[in-house]
Amino acid sequence: MTTASPAHIAMFSIAAHGHVNPSLEVIRELVARGHRVSYAVPASFAEKVAETGADPVVYTSTLPTDDDPDAWGTELIDNLEPFLADAVQALPQLADAFDGDRPDLVLHDITSYPAPVLAHTWGVPALSLWPNLVPWEGYEEEVAEPTFAELKASPRGKAYYARFEEWLAGHGIDTHPDRFVARPRRAVVLIPKALQPHADRVDESVYRFVGACQGARTDQGEWRRPAGAGKVLLVSLGSSFTKQPGFYRDCVEAFGGLPGWHVVLQIGKFVDPAELGDLPANVEAHAWVPQLAVLREADAFITHAGAGGSQEGLATATPMVAVPQAVDQFGNAAMLESLGVARHLPMEEVSPARLREAVLALVDDPEVARRAREIQESMTREGGTRRAADLVEAELGVPSLRASER
Repeated sequence: MTTASPAHIAMFSIAAHGHVNPSLEVIRELVARGHRVSYAVPASFAEKVAETGADPVVYTSTLPTDDDPDAWGTELIDNLEPFLADAVQALPQLADAFDGDRPDLVLHDITSYPAPVLAHTWGVPALSLWPNLVPWEGYEEEVAEPTFAELKASPRGKAYYARFEEWLAGHGIDTHPDRFVARPRRAVVLIPKALQPHADRVDESVYRFVGACQGARTDQGEWRRPAGAGKVLLVSLGSSFTKQPGFYRDCVEAFGGLPGWHVVLQIGKFVDPAELGDLPANVEAHAWVPQLAVLREADAFITHAGAGGSQEGLATATPMVAVPQAVDQFGNAAMLESLGVARHLPMEEVSPARLREAVLALVDDPEVARRAREIQESMTREGGTRRAADLVEAELGVPSLRASER
């Protein structure tokens, strides 16, 4: 039952699975409650958005996509500049798209810089749907400042910040770019609190944790444990950093023919199955699998420890071997290991023997199983999709943030 009058809500995101997927069940729930949701997203995700009942608002993006992860470059500044450039060119498109149909509330992924600018211009509240870990009190001093110090002192870094500040100022916003990106007025955090570093130092008046918002995902298909499979292992490096044929071959060598085990390999779109050689009868390989459906049947999960995969492993109480590839995955891997439900195996240390030893040790440890069930139960109490929708509805009618309050 809806707790607010039906409203027009605008959601903004980019063309990336890790940023669109976490929001979809929340959007589906808001539509079910009678709200009209316009979801601004590049064309490649329009169909997925439409399936929730939201109206896709398609815009053209210049960001690299999951199809070409190498386009992000190798330096920190390479990861930052594209978001600003995309925001500058996307903002006029989005302003035109909503001209004459302004929303009552703006929802946005953390990567959508135009969204809070539009909310400010329109005089409506903005609420961030945050798909990964959030900053805690002291984050700037402990993490951000050491990480960004060299960049901010470089000519390229100084030019980037000057462009960002000029763009914000041109729209009447005097917030520093770092705070603009990382310190929203309010956020609904779409990960379990168990994955959050220094959770006791997070301002929960700003960042509200709701845990996993996964839904049934019946549209993705089902997966059933094969007859005779005593144990099931899922191997997946997500959707972007999957160009790792050698890693998949190590997994095949580690578990191929292992008595009682069945292995599901999700190898992504960049690897030809032929590169894996002849697969043993107990190994199946696919470009894509219905991951949550497999995890509901799985006994172990070798994962890159992305935010989505990590919480799916926790939600299904599946022990994990974390082999991080990039960005926040290293922190997630360390957190999963500290929770007692995973082992962190750096990519450079991967071998068939290490993979097999890590998986078998996890599934044979009753304490791992106990901790996994405990975390699974705590996630259920966080409220998930319904709690997220309740928090979104609570924002409706909230006055927009004045510059003096930022």
